[in-house]
Amino acid sequence: MRRTQAERDAVTVEIGYALCSAAFAAAVVFGAVAGPALLFSLPGTVEGLLLPAGLVLAPVLFLIRVVSVLLRFRGAAQPGRTRPDS
Repeated sequence: MRRTQAERDAVTVEIGYALCSAAFAAAVVFGAVAGPALLFSLPGTVEGLLLPAGLVLAPVLFLIRVVSVLLRFRGAAQPGRTRPDS
């Protein structure tokens, strides 16, 4: 099955949205978790936990966000499926 130009454009826009929104969400989570360790002088143990936690949580959230956006788009774009409000 060949896709129309509009369908290809929709996929491109959705991929861009998934990547940008995931990068933003990951940056916010990293800033919220690791930010205090970078901005304030905290005890060594707390700083030693916050920074690695931010470094682990940010990429995990990035991947979850990208996958969830693209799966939702794929589910909405499948032929024969209708939206509940249509």
